[in-house]
Amino acid sequence: MTIKIGDRIPSATLMQMTDGGPKPVKTDELFAGKKVALFAVPGAFTPTCSAKHVPGFLQHADELFAKGVDAIACVSVNDAFVMGAWGKAQDTGDKIKMLADGNGDFTAGMGLEMDASKYGMGKRSQRYSVLVDNGVVKQLNVEEPGAFAVSSAEHMLKQL
Repeated sequence: MTIKIGDRIPSATLMQMTDGGPKPVKTDELFAGKKVALFAVPGAFTPTCSAKHVPGFLQHADELFAKGVDAIACVSVNDAFVMGAWGKAQDTGDKIKMLADGNGDFTAGMGLEMDASKYGMGKRSQRYSVLVDNGVVKQLNVEEPGAFAVSSAEHMLKQL
């Protein structure tokens, strides 16, 4: 079942690359007492994700922070090494937390999996954005397959 507005974010452990190697990030801690703009992508280094999704959130990060967002996070069903390398390639710095959902547990808990096996990518995340306030979903923007509009930073700014 897909998560909906008013639901709590599922408890899961994501991974974030640090200078000391991969570090676990518990969703319960990530979202506790904070307003977080999270967006999910089907894959690191993929065309739309790299050309539009991450750059949009990076470009509008200061505006999101000014509107009360405490953190911006990007999650993908990739490993922490790939997400770390992608964050460096996109120059996200400390503005966007690049989080790996290597086994897809968080994505499955959100009910937002997609099967990209026909593209050789296996189980992945749908493209979406979610505004989370203290662990509770306040806005949920799930894209139609192949689309990029409602999960953008620009759309989320309009919702704040």
